[in-house]
Amino acid sequence: MSEVRTATCHCGAIELSIQFDNGLENIRRCDCSLCSRKGYVMASVPVENLQVTKGQDTLSLYQWGTNVAEHYFCSQCGVYTHHRRRSNPKEYGVNIACLEGVHPLQYQNVPIGNGGMNDELPPLTNKA
Repeated sequence: MSEVRTATCHCGAIELSIQFDNGLENIRRCDCSLCSRKGYVMASVPVENLQVTKGQDTLSLYQWGTNVAEHYFCSQCGVYTHHRRRSNPKEYGVNIACLEGVHPLQYQNVPIGNGGMNDELPPLTNKA
């Protein structure tokens, strides 16, 4: 069920080509101090499955702490497009709202992964 999808930022300056080997999988939110503020829903892909096809020079990088995670966003419109994961640097987390034809508000009960906000806690769930 491999498929290649296009992702763009709001202004269109950034365009990504992403191969999903098994469709949209590993969809989750993250509880790290940055992602919990962003609130995005992400899908994971191997690093080699994501290519920046437009706007490489427009991408801005934000890092902090261990500087392992790499958070990319458009320097023009500010939309976060993807990030290299701290917990698995061989994967990118992709903002599914940037994918053509995807409506992230339709995804209910999205699991919350442990992104290190409190590493001694087990992964969070959506239960209140």
